[in-house]
Amino acid sequence: MMGDFREVEQFIYREARLMDEHRYDDWLALWTDDATYWVPCGRDDGDPELQVSIIYDRYPQLVNRLQRLKTGKAFAEDPPSRLCRVISNIEMEDAAAGEIVARSSFVLGDLRKHQEVHWFGRTLHRLRKTDGELRIAYKKVILLNNDEPLPNLAFLI
Repeated sequence: MMGDFREVEQFIYREARLMDEHRYDDWLALWTDDATYWVPCGRDDGDPELQVSIIYDRYPQLVNRLQRLKTGKAFAEDPPSRLCRVISNIEMEDAAAGEIVARSSFVLGDLRKHQEVHWFGRTLHRLRKTDGELRIAYKKVILLNNDEPLPNLAFLI
């Protein structure tokens, strides 16, 4: 299990670094083709099909979101945010056959146009081995302040 834990831990750290560096193609390569990315709004345990979400993307919508960011024409990200994530409290759980569930906490510093914002939250990853490599099949990000008015969130949490 410790070998698996170390692999999962390093995967989550690498994902965070790729997002911080705006390496969207490399980040997208970490996902499965049937992946879901969810950032709930308000209730952490609601049904994203029935409630408003900050982000609720299947893989094709995630691709579209990244294409828009990569154009350099996304006004909300011009200039791009300078980002730094700190990931901690990584835990693994038992999951369905073929999947690994990992939970973690994060602090994210976001600096853009002399405005600094701090984000805090928890993340649930469902990871799956594909061709011997870990891939994200499902990611849920629970922002600590997801029931409050939020500032610009054009970059990916």
